[in-house]
Amino acid sequence: MRSSSGTRRTFPTRLRRLAAAIAAALVLPAPPALGVEPVAPDDCAVSALGRTTLRAADPSVIRVGGTYISAQVGGGGIQVRQASSPDGLAAAPARLVWRDARGLGSVWAPEIVRDGGRYHIYFTAGDDAAHRMYAISSASPDSGYTGEVRLALPGDRWAIDGVPVTFNGQRYFIWSGWECTTNVEQNLYITRMSDPLTPVGDRHVISQPREPWERVVGDPFINEAPEVIKDPDGRLHVVYSANGSWSEQYCLADLRLRAGGDPTHVWDWYKSNGCLFGSNRATMMTGWDPTLYVNGPGHHSFVLLDGDIATSPPAGPRFPLVYHAVAKGTPYHWDNRYWYTGTFTWWGNTTYRRANVPGATSDTGWGLKFFE
Repeated sequence: MRSSSGTRRTFPTRLRRLAAAIAAALVLPAPPALGVEPVAPDDCAVSALGRTTLRAADPSVIRVGGTYISAQVGGGGIQVRQASSPDGLAAAPARLVWRDARGLGSVWAPEIVRDGGRYHIYFTAGDDAAHRMYAISSASPDSGYTGEVRLALPGDRWAIDGVPVTFNGQRYFIWSGWECTTNVEQNLYITRMSDPLTPVGDRHVISQPREPWERVVGDPFINEAPEVIKDPDGRLHVVYSANGSWSEQYCLADLRLRAGGDPTHVWDWYKSNGCLFGSNRATMMTGWDPTLYVNGPGHHSFVLLDGDIATSPPAGPRFPLVYHAVAKGTPYHWDNRYWYTGTFTWWGNTTYRRANVPGATSDTGWGLKFFE
């Protein structure tokens, strides 16, 4: 500002500082550049509670020593990342370890494990009713993988989201599939394996989406994305995703094998009486609260050492969890899913009940609590 005589007039120091503060408070933020997503205040809160920058679905993460290794669909095939923490995976370079050179079709949900010193990635590929399970393997986590091998699952039906597990010395494979050849509902099946690639014997259904809280969203009704873990009593759990992944009703529920039970016997499994990790109170198991910051959490990874249930955590503290979800306030759509890091802990004295079960209709043991 200048006086009428042309000489420069200055504010006293205190007034000058006050004017600068007011001016700064009135300055509006610049609009985001094209192609850059603006971050809303709610997104800041979500990010602080575990949202990574990976706009993707179906996380699979294991720990090998002090390194965290993930597998995901991308780049026309399957990508692997390595980092020193689950949160660091998003910024780690993605290495393409397999490309769909034969044009198998849509590739979904790669699952990475380490078994006998080799890395195995199980994944789904195909179009529509042709989806089947495949596997590749390597001595290195991010290079040198074999060509894909199709798993000869019994029944040769539509199959996705497969995961291997060794329990009480026996290998098994668990997946989500159709009973027949039409898309009516997705059940969870299990079969025995003689090695990481060879199923033996029949398939056995262990869960069907028949509970009311699993049928809020249908066409088809969904049980999918099984993940395995062993509780402090040594009992096997299969934590899976229920309701359609295209809906914010998507959630995690639990199957717990009874003490001494046979994993291939459906009546030896007890199911949680509602979602254990979800965003809608009406479908939550009594005593479990819905999420505050995300909608439709599902398709998770327990981040076990080597992906092996023999390294399942003990009771007490919280342990790492990775899952996909959509931030609250954001339209629920597959393209809006991000990987989130959270935690879980064992929850004792948890009773599951099932209707129409021969013999015992309830079972008490360890359940799980999940945290954003």
